[in-house]
Amino acid sequence: MRKVIVSEFLSLDGVMQAPGGPDEDRRGGFEHGGWQLGNFDETAGADIIESIGSSGGLILGRQTYETFASYWPNVPADDPFGGPMNDLPKFVASTTLQEPLAWKNSTLIQGNAPEGVAALKGQPGNDLIVIGSGVLAQTLMQHGLVDRFRLMIHPVLLGSGERLFRGGTSKMPLRLVDSKTTTTGVMILTYEPAG
Repeated sequence: MRKVIVSEFLSLDGVMQAPGGPDEDRRGGFEHGGWQLGNFDETAGADIIESIGSSGGLILGRQTYETFASYWPNVPADDPFGGPMNDLPKFVASTTLQEPLAWKNSTLIQGNAPEGVAALKGQPGNDLIVIGSGVLAQTLMQHGLVDRFRLMIHPVLLGSGERLFRGGTSKMPLRLVDSKTTTTGVMILTYEPAG
């Protein structure tokens, strides 16, 4: 059975909002967009490329999908991140988007998100990665559908913004299965549920 891996950039205080650019996501007056860019190095790049390259596809919420779909199709085909991002299957959880989706290899998850993701897990293929998509990640956690967390924790405190682990998250004992540290002090931590 395929695993669902929640893979996120996080600040030390747990913020996941708008890591990639100043205008990526300004909801709630968030003014720290692009906060992870100064900490990117070869170790982080190689880890991300390996993770994406070995996956069977991306699971995205509507907002993350729309952000990615407006950016990734416009990067050069030989971009080390762009090629894989554009070629991978994308499974989109949304009640407002309709088929056909504009970004190559994108399809809507049929039915409600937990049922649709459970069905995807049961199909043959490589593991699936949730990137961004905080509301969707919360829903998948609540339904016991997350098999692994891959967290890139950056040495920065932001003080505000959307967090991956929010109030109402149920207790979930975890065990550390891998850890790396980049040259810029980013901790790449992989956890699996312990129970």
